[in-house]
Amino acid sequence: MIQKIFTSPVNLVVKIGEKVQEEVEKEYYDIEHIQKKLIHLQMMYDLDEIEEETYKQSEKDLLMRYELAKKREMEQWNE
Repeated sequence: MIQKIFTSPVNLVVKIGEKVQEEVEKEYYDIEHIQKKLIHLQMMYDLDEIEEETYKQSEKDLLMRYELAKKREMEQWNE
């Protein structure tokens, strides 16, 4: 009984951490979210709100995420 009193807060923190990680991964691998970010990035570049180097690096990162997300999606379909 006393052990449960002391471990409950720790278990709650662990569950919250797991939920946060799950949400971060969901956003990181969400194809629609990545596509929206790519569009937003393109708009910022077209409006001269960001430098070309920043645009190219951000685009590269987003395209890498997109590729990973597509691979992950295909793996889930194959299971």
